[in-house]
Amino acid sequence: MDAAFTAEQDAIRRTLRELLAEHAGSDDIRSAVRTADGYDTSLWRRLARDLGLPGLALPEEYGGIGCGLTELAVACEETGRVLLPSPLIATAALAAPLIAVLGTEAQRTALLPRLATGGLTATLAVPGASLPLALGLTGDPADGAWAGGGRAGGIQAAPTADGSGWRLYGEAAQVLDGHSAGLLVVAAHTGGFPRSRTLLFLVRPDETDGVVRVRRTSLDETRPLARVELRDAPAEILGADDTADVTGVLAAAGHPVAALLAAEAVGAATSALERTVEYVKVREQFGRAIGSFQAVKHRLADLYARVRAARSAAYYAAWDPAAAGGLALAQALETLRITGAETVQLHGGIGFTWEHDAHLYFKRAAAGELLFGPVHALRDRAARLAGLFAPCDGASPHGIPTAAPPLAAVPPSGPPPAAPREAAPGTASGRVVV
Repeated sequence: MDAAFTAEQDAIRRTLRELLAEHAGSDDIRSAVRTADGYDTSLWRRLARDLGLPGLALPEEYGGIGCGLTELAVACEETGRVLLPSPLIATAALAAPLIAVLGTEAQRTALLPRLATGGLTATLAVPGASLPLALGLTGDPADGAWAGGGRAGGIQAAPTADGSGWRLYGEAAQVLDGHSAGLLVVAAHTGGFPRSRTLLFLVRPDETDGVVRVRRTSLDETRPLARVELRDAPAEILGADDTADVTGVLAAAGHPVAALLAAEAVGAATSALERTVEYVKVREQFGRAIGSFQAVKHRLADLYARVRAARSAAYYAAWDPAAAGGLALAQALETLRITGAETVQLHGGIGFTWEHDAHLYFKRAAAGELLFGPVHALRDRAARLAGLFAPCDGASPHGIPTAAPPLAAVPPSGPPPAAPREAAPGTASGRVVV
């Protein structure tokens, strides 16, 4: 296995880093998040048109570039370095792969070329705040309970009276770029108890009634979130019929999503560490740079080791997402949290101020765990998928007993017990009666 990046991947990284260094500085990011869309639309058009970022992993027949997940991970790492607010994750990681897998030929032909060129943005909307569960990152999504489960709540779908379409009713509380996306891929529950199942639907909020979108005030302002309310909104089912294994497709799509989010978090952690190293070189205390103190060197060395390990895990996940996606995301989010906290601490009082960028990395770390974690749940799910937890039936998958035999079956290991003695007067069963 050759773990080195190809010339094409290095070119993507170099070109994107140069463009973002010119147009995505700290002031540019802060200005972009205050716009109605929450990101710089002109920069997004350049990233989509000139570099083809949203179409990196899409097939050429649908307007994409035809690269793989690794190339898209390289791009996500670079956007993570500058905490770029953009619909890249929502469009290229969440929505486009689902359309490519489940969509009909007509749907793929109509939507994927527009997504690949940036002419259309899309996102995935799931009920409540269940995105990590729907993608199989923190639990098994097969039962569909996260989508409503036939009970009140969630998002419910019902066919129209004439059978020509569907109507959706419900709410998605945390939708990435949901306030600005031109296309919503909505996970909804239908069938009630007799035929309970989860399906995906296409909703065009700018072309239909019954959709209310409100941008939310989020902890991480560089990752815009929205609340989407569907009030008897017209929708088109994604795919040819309602027999597709939607929960299985969502769980399979969760692995590459985790790999891309891990790469993005690694980029943010790398940038935070680099900024901290530069700061401790010039910040003086007691007449010398604080970076010359051994305690500071040790802390930075630990951070460097964490970041490099997380980066290796992220790119291994991009190479084999099914095997390492969730675990790589857990490691990357934990690394970003620790690095962000150390960045604030080593910057001293200035790191807590609104004007400094250190707090942006810390908020990205905290919000990342709230949206896609927590870390311990990601690790637990990854361990179960890997078969590390043996079933509770007395034997592991490899036939190794995991439970002790009944106590009566355990042969005695010591000398034989003494013969019972006759109870003395005034006692019962050898015990003194008071």
